[in-house]
Amino acid sequence: MIEATAATGAHGADRGKLVPFTGRQPAAATPLRVALIGTFPPRKCGIATFTSDSFDQLGKYHPEIALDIFALDNPRAPRTYPADVHTISCASADAYERAARLINGSGADVVWLQHEFGIFGGPDGEMVCDFVDRIAAPLVVTMHTVLSEPSANQRRIAEHLIGRASRIMVMSERGRDLLVDQYDAPADRIALIAHGAPDRPFGREAAFKALLGLEGRPVLTTFGLLGPGKGLELMIEALPAIAARHPDVVYRIVGATHPVLVEEHGETYREGLQALARKLGVESHIRWENRFVETDELLDQLEACDIYVTPYLNLQQATSGTLSYAVALGKAVVSTPYVHARELLADGIGVLVEPGSSAALAEAVIRLLDRPDELAAIKRRAYAAGRGTIWPAFAKGTASMLRSAAAPAPARIPLAATPPLTGVFAMSDGTGMLQHADGIVPDRAHGYCTDDNVRALMLMNVARGIDPAERTRWSTTYAAFVRDAWNPEARRYRNFMRFDRSWCEEVGSDDSNGRTLWALGHTAARAPEAAMREWARTWFDKTAPALAELDSPRTIAFTMLGSAEILSTGPHPVAERILADGGRTLHALLDAARRPDWAWFEAVLAYDNPRLPQALIAAGMALGRDEWVGAGLDTLRFIAGVQTSASGQFRPVGSEGFGREFDALPFDQQPLEAQAAVEAAATAYAASGDATWIEHAEMAYRWYLGANDRGVVLADITTGRCRDGVTPRGANANCGAESILAFQLAHHGLMMLKSADASLTTAGDKSEPRPEPAGQSAANS
Repeated sequence: MIEATAATGAHGADRGKLVPFTGRQPAAATPLRVALIGTFPPRKCGIATFTSDSFDQLGKYHPEIALDIFALDNPRAPRTYPADVHTISCASADAYERAARLINGSGADVVWLQHEFGIFGGPDGEMVCDFVDRIAAPLVVTMHTVLSEPSANQRRIAEHLIGRASRIMVMSERGRDLLVDQYDAPADRIALIAHGAPDRPFGREAAFKALLGLEGRPVLTTFGLLGPGKGLELMIEALPAIAARHPDVVYRIVGATHPVLVEEHGETYREGLQALARKLGVESHIRWENRFVETDELLDQLEACDIYVTPYLNLQQATSGTLSYAVALGKAVVSTPYVHARELLADGIGVLVEPGSSAALAEAVIRLLDRPDELAAIKRRAYAAGRGTIWPAFAKGTASMLRSAAAPAPARIPLAATPPLTGVFAMSDGTGMLQHADGIVPDRAHGYCTDDNVRALMLMNVARGIDPAERTRWSTTYAAFVRDAWNPEARRYRNFMRFDRSWCEEVGSDDSNGRTLWALGHTAARAPEAAMREWARTWFDKTAPALAELDSPRTIAFTMLGSAEILSTGPHPVAERILADGGRTLHALLDAARRPDWAWFEAVLAYDNPRLPQALIAAGMALGRDEWVGAGLDTLRFIAGVQTSASGQFRPVGSEGFGREFDALPFDQQPLEAQAAVEAAATAYAASGDATWIEHAEMAYRWYLGANDRGVVLADITTGRCRDGVTPRGANANCGAESILAFQLAHHGLMMLKSADASLTTAGDKSEPRPEPAGQSAANS
């Protein structure tokens, strides 16, 4: 495994090999807001120092980047943090949820998380998984620990973070290679950045030795939180031979015992080292600094040493902050060949010795002390190599990485630009519209579904600029699919069909049946051809009594929307009954489920959420039930608020959060949700005349055009295609039927809404509701 356990944090560097990450970045002065998550002082651990260093150095060299600190606190030993530091109790699921909400509400452009298995709650720190699932902004993860032989749970956690991250920062080549080779991390998302180091003058040992009362003495130093694995026993065992050759030598062991070790075993480990020194007769050659030393004092103490020693036993350790500091300060280093040392000390930058051998340590130290010219040359080479890791370089690299992760500004695509139907027809054949695609290529293996074909039929009802003959061709194709889907024995529509036109099932889902009735009502009211309207009305009449039996909330909403369409053409007792029964059901659900902070019909959110209030508003308008209209507007405002980010962009409820009580997650985001928001807003505007619904509809439509949490343009305005959604790492590249149709219907819905608004403006009265029947979808507003 590769672990970062040095007292000053999991830092890494490599002299000429590691260069600052240079991804896409806007102008340097562009403001950026970053939520920085990790342990933080006064907590005393390596990652806390790394987080603090990152905060300080970015603030110094890139003040245009605003950093909000979220400090992971240990509830067993809570600390008092500065007032401007947010804290997360690391073992509390509620604390992570509150922190995620605060970050999402802050308008953070990027979230930069420091990961090490031991600092988060749960087995192996698994609470981090749910935490990152709740974060909407692009995620950057610094992997302070990359395990070569993880447990099953550790691998699951690491892969989850990799799957969520827009950028992954590592500080060693070995860590990068492990991520790519063993965890299948995309190489282009990995930023290899050396940990920063101080920029201090070279060769000031004498002055700093004087401050410590060590004038003229050879000084060896090891720094870090003490614990098994540091190899200090070996260095103490090497001291008799070193002191015999250089009687004035002093070995300084600087650092407190690791707090976890103290908690479990007290100071037993340090006391054992002291006993070993007494036994070997070298106690007088050792100076103990039994405390956690802050960075500035650490640097002063490092300046006083001639040789920095890291005799670590764990050869897989990827990073050591003090090793980076020692090299940057121009110190000769004698080290066992752990991963970071092999990378950093290559080509004569330091001396690597056989692991587990006190004799090898003694020989290397004696050789350097015996040969002042060689010692001086190594110091100069180390100092020169360290110039590539000083703080300005670190700040430049991390700033570039953070900017490359931030979502770009939305594309400037006019809202009125009408997408052609090329993408729709490319997914269609003589049977109907195919369901899925591999990129932009139809995937025949998944066949067809009624859901998509009824949406395509609705699009044919409202699409503008299409040749009448072509409209008829495709309308009848999609209608024929619907007709064939009806199973008279089961009194339900089937949904999934194989490419060979055989049905996969005898009965489709309730929602697909409800959506089919909606499309029939819409076609009966909106199809340009009278013959198509007559056909749709016939099939509505034929199947509505059976489908009115369905009782799931969204199915009810879909059947209500279709019934509202039918009623817009004249009296229809069955449609009126569906609206009345559905309105009473939804209103009752709302009365039972709502609470002060949850104005919704259920304790959970799922897909197509705005359809529920849209249907209730439609029923209220059609039947003169003002209380239903009011309740529908209230619940639509609630879901609109849930689906609006702090920056004023549309953020649909993510599919990963469907079914979670009183909760919502930001990913994956589906095109269907933006369509529903546009169309429900149109119905709300028809009922209220409130122009804020036009603004909400425009905001939801802009989601397709790049105004989303990853800044990705989903809709191709030149073909009419649309990608399948927004994931934590960008756009889903596939262009399936549901996504294409959602974009197309959302566009036409928005244009009809804006046309209605223009008509009312011309009439000089926007205070009255639209004079057309409401409750109708994009295809119907």
